[in-house]
Amino acid sequence: MPGDPGTLREVMTGLPIRAQFEAFLDEHRELLNGCLAGLTEEQARRSLVPSRTTLLGLVKHATFVEKVWFDEAITCRSRAEIGIPATPDESFVLEEQDTIAVVQRAHLQACEASRRATAALELDDLVHGNRRGPLPLRWVYLHVLRELAQHCGHADILREQILAQ
Repeated sequence: MPGDPGTLREVMTGLPIRAQFEAFLDEHRELLNGCLAGLTEEQARRSLVPSRTTLLGLVKHATFVEKVWFDEAITCRSRAEIGIPATPDESFVLEEQDTIAVVQRAHLQACEASRRATAALELDDLVHGNRRGPLPLRWVYLHVLRELAQHCGHADILREQILAQ
């Protein structure tokens, strides 16, 4: 976690709960996007596990997550309308045009769109476009934060292995 944890704790405890959620979301978004810093295209695409998980794929998947939870869930548009894969597993598939710069930029744009999409909502407002049914924005924030935290852990391990080679 960047900075002094004591200072961060002091700053965070003085913020309203929504601002705390958003600060933690943004921190994890930045950490995941930053896992590609200083890597070659080959390193970013390197597969070290049997699944489709790569560092570049994790950031591409995080873009999918943003669009599922802050576009599909809020606007009720289908994944096809949004232009995203039908399943999470498909969101890890890398195409030739998926370079570090392209994937990072798409992720940053998706994060900004997510912030805009939620700006007028309150934590207890329901979003209706998720397959689970209506959910409060608070639940969505917690779910996305949990997913980003897991993927940051995956990225840490993969990056450590790649840099050690």
